[in-house]
Amino acid sequence: MDLTSPVTELPKIGPIFEKKFEKLGIVTLENLFYHVPTRYLDYSLITTISKLHPDETATIHAKIVSLKNIYSKRGLKMQIGSVEDSTGKITVLWFNQPFLVKTLYPGRLVSLSGKIGFFGRKLCLTSPDYELMVEEDDPTTHTGRIVPIYPETAGLSSKWIRRKIKEAYVNSAITEFLPQNILDKFKLIDFKKAIKFVHFPESFEEAETGRRRLAFNELLSLELRSQIRKLNWKKNKVANKITIDRKLIESFIKSISFDLTNSQKKVIGEILENLKSEIPMNRLLEGDVGSGKTVVAAVAAFAAFTNGYQTVIMAPTQILASQHYKTFKALFSKFSVRISLITSDIKRRDLGRNDIFIGTHSLINGKIGFDTMSGTSKVGLVVIDEQHRFGVEQRKHLIKKSGTPHVLTMTATPIPRTVALAAYGDMDLSVLTDMPPGRLKVTTWVIPEQKRNGAYDWIRSQVSDLKSQAFIVCPLIEDSDAETLADVKSVTSEFINLQSIFSNLRLGLLHGRLKPSEKDKVLEDFKKGRIDILVTTPVVEVGIDIPNASVMVIEAAERFGLAQLHQLRGRVGRGRSKSYCLLFSNFHSGRAYTRLKAMEKTHSGFELSELDLKLRGPGEIFGTAQSGFPELKIAGWNNYELIKDAKNAAEEIIEDPVKFKVFKSKIKEDISN
Repeated sequence: MDLTSPVTELPKIGPIFEKKFEKLGIVTLENLFYHVPTRYLDYSLITTISKLHPDETATIHAKIVSLKNIYSKRGLKMQIGSVEDSTGKITVLWFNQPFLVKTLYPGRLVSLSGKIGFFGRKLCLTSPDYELMVEEDDPTTHTGRIVPIYPETAGLSSKWIRRKIKEAYVNSAITEFLPQNILDKFKLIDFKKAIKFVHFPESFEEAETGRRRLAFNELLSLELRSQIRKLNWKKNKVANKITIDRKLIESFIKSISFDLTNSQKKVIGEILENLKSEIPMNRLLEGDVGSGKTVVAAVAAFAAFTNGYQTVIMAPTQILASQHYKTFKALFSKFSVRISLITSDIKRRDLGRNDIFIGTHSLINGKIGFDTMSGTSKVGLVVIDEQHRFGVEQRKHLIKKSGTPHVLTMTATPIPRTVALAAYGDMDLSVLTDMPPGRLKVTTWVIPEQKRNGAYDWIRSQVSDLKSQAFIVCPLIEDSDAETLADVKSVTSEFINLQSIFSNLRLGLLHGRLKPSEKDKVLEDFKKGRIDILVTTPVVEVGIDIPNASVMVIEAAERFGLAQLHQLRGRVGRGRSKSYCLLFSNFHSGRAYTRLKAMEKTHSGFELSELDLKLRGPGEIFGTAQSGFPELKIAGWNNYELIKDAKNAAEEIIEDPVKFKVFKSKIKEDISN
């Protein structure tokens, strides 16, 4: 057997156990070896009965003296008896395991591991793990050592899994697949030894050393796939080469009514260098809320326009697409740039000659063809905003439909450096680190339930006396990007409740189930000041720009990730007024409360994303499974050094074809794609 062999080749694994293994994601022996323990029990202290002490965890080798089933006063079936060695005797006790009486009969030699306690006034081993022995020096698997505890499922206990891993380890051909220089350079142990150390460690240090090697393997596989995607992206692809006219670019930048930040200038330079090349750009632009990503994208689109090429911009929501449309119309108002907004409402197939197309996933619709619109296929640049909100296939479809464009993906969700290193290794990365001057910090408070009425009074005075506006955001009931009817019912019910609380103010209601025309009407009324308080679902997370709004209220704030809370907070503080964010929550302690209190102290999206990664993991940062984000089973996203080592190793292996041949079978993606 080898790593690719199915687990069914192991003894006593038929169709029933095969299905149980599948529930744990185990199909092959490799999967089995990578099924790492969640924790270990230290049964390594092997002693004699006379040396046992209360509260001590230890292992003894002894013979069964007696064992019988009895009932407690409460009707609980117990197995009670005694065992002895050459130094003494001790009581043993199990609960609800009547079969043990037949298995552990008098005279049977056993290894028992567990915690020493009392039964009455006598020392007792309660519910010890046991293992049958023939001789006292027999090697043990489940007792008398550091024992791994695994993720389990019904019918597959840790004891059973341990037994199968041991059988697989003894009977499999496990060969090293990393070159020796990689092992030496990154201080890695041999693969077979790593498996032994993880599943059969003689010390906790060994377990950690073995786990580090398996984690490295996992990260290396991830990094190699990124490198292969990077090679495939460049392979046999020729993008529309965009000539950069510095004077024209400068004239466009000067037409903007505000000065660019230093980081905007730096990122624009990086993008323009990419656009000059025939190798298609594949760049990820990340920046905090309000850092000016749209302007950067506009400069890139202008460069494409001056060369006669089109730009296609895809946003996840109609609200954001509409906001981009208005922003681009304003930015290009002094230039003859034709801009179209494409939504699901637009029925016309031929939209005429345009330079910039802005839309939602409707852009992917088969009825919309860029070559049909223009007469030729002239897409030079594709911009995908809030890229994690789209499925992997949606992104691929748009890019494929556009020919071989330069691609700029953007996100306002700051990505922790370890995640960027591991998950986006196939992309060039640009980061906007500066905020435009004059942007005020938003004062944030966590509001407990008992202070809700006082908070309502304060909101009323802010809106009435200071002529400000407010958002009140209700969470989605279900953990999904799509709003359900239950979500609409929930926010509608809250809207009715708030109408009675703020009876002297004008309230509006916004949710994802409204028709596009209805959403536009609500937002226009809010922008024009005809609505004082907008009650909404998280649909306002991106794409809403209301300079007069200075209060953001978030209900059940503990249900949001820090990145999403930060995005919502970014909807206020866009004008000249002092702005506030109120986080309503019933949580006053624990991890959720820690996250919310971090919002009071921290205004950097990057710092918050690092904290969210530490507390909740990357899936919570991006908030959706469809983003195509990889799951790590062994490695940790916080281990920057190991991720960096894996990335360096992957680059070294890719550069050497001889070494790379060894890995072809380890990579799921076909390099010849």
